[in-house]
Amino acid sequence: MVVFWMAGSLLSFCAVAISVRELSARLTVFEILALRNIGGLVILGVMALVAHDPGMRLKPAKPWIHILRNGPHFAGQGLWAYGLTVLPLTTVFAIEFTTPAWVAVFAVIFLGERMNASRLVALILGFLGVLVILRPGMDSFRPEALLVAAAAVCFGIQITTTKFLTGSNSTWTILFWMNLMQLPLNLAADVAIGQPLFFLTKLDPGLWLPVAGICVCGLTAHYCLTNAFRHGDAIVVIPIDFLRVPLIGLIGWLIYAEQPELAVLIGAAVVVTGVLINIYAESRART
Repeated sequence: MVVFWMAGSLLSFCAVAISVRELSARLTVFEILALRNIGGLVILGVMALVAHDPGMRLKPAKPWIHILRNGPHFAGQGLWAYGLTVLPLTTVFAIEFTTPAWVAVFAVIFLGERMNASRLVALILGFLGVLVILRPGMDSFRPEALLVAAAAVCFGIQITTTKFLTGSNSTWTILFWMNLMQLPLNLAADVAIGQPLFFLTKLDPGLWLPVAGICVCGLTAHYCLTNAFRHGDAIVVIPIDFLRVPLIGLIGWLIYAEQPELAVLIGAAVVVTGVLINIYAESRART
């Protein structure tokens, strides 16, 4: 069951990345993300009407935590999506995998958890891995990659605050309010940079596939990953999730003729090593 959900998650995240890349020729990053919010609200609304599940509560518990979660997530999504339009897909996904290290840091700050040796190792290796990927001071340095690194920090805050919500909110409620809160933020940001509020007129029928990808897979990516964690331990789920890097590398090579750089692969391996060390140590501590 875990493999099934993780297969859905891997394919969904890759489909979102490709959809962002394809739609960026016609839409701004904020418009793409607003489109994702609209699709999410429609799908979640239909789910609520069909399921009649009392767990699908419209009123959120701990609304201030929802605001604290969705503010950084809005920023992280924007930075991540922009990175997809200017950087190789493999580079973006590799840097994004420093998120678990930031979750460990924020869990200590906000959740009162202890910074043990394995978490410190994951943090140090995550930082070193990003340095290998970014290569600051060298000719191959891409300043845009720093924005993706900042997105990973935002995702760390988002995941940490989600822990506050899962005990009192269903997955449907969290996802519904995520899309409902972030839609006006994306629309306001788009208008602020001089774009029209009604951006859907920019779309043409030839873009139906990436539109479907961003609307549907933007939701199923998180839905599948949440269910994978529900049915299996992190020590099983996270290693499978790391397959996103070679998978998106293969897709980038086949569709966009991107050649993954050796430094990016080495840096990703360093980051993954740190996270796996921490996961293994945490699982041993619970047994």
